[in-house]
Amino acid sequence: MRSFTSYIVALVLSSASAVTADVTVPSGQELALYDVVLEADTSTARFRFLAPQIAQDAEALTYADVEADFSHLCTVYALPALLENEWDARSVVITLSDREVEFGVITPEATQIFEAFSVENGLCIWEQF
Repeated sequence: MRSFTSYIVALVLSSASAVTADVTVPSGQELALYDVVLEADTSTARFRFLAPQIAQDAEALTYADVEADFSHLCTVYALPALLENEWDARSVVITLSDREVEFGVITPEATQIFEAFSVENGLCIWEQF
C-alpha cells in the first residue's frame, strides 16, 4: 500500500464503488461526503460527511440516534476507499457535521460528532476518546 506522502492532503474520491455523494446509514438519515483529509504524521484518514439532521434544534437526531452510523461508514465506505486507492491508514476518523466546516477551523455554530477507529486486519475497531 502507498504511504501518506504529504502532511495533509485534501482529495476527492472518484470511485463510485468506494464512496458516493449520497450515503444512507442505519439511522436512515441521508449523508453526503464532502471532504476526505489524509494526515501523514498520524496516518489518519478523516472522512467528513454532511449530516443536516444533527443540527441543534428540537427535531435533531441525537448521538444515540446516529451511533451505529459511524461503524457502518468506516466499514462500508472508508475501508473500501482506502483499499481501492491504496492508501495506508492506521486510523480512520468519521465526522458528521450539520454544515460544511473548513478543516481545522473552529466553527461554534456547527454541530459536529466524531468517532475514531483503528484499522487492523481490514477491520474498523472503535477507539474511545
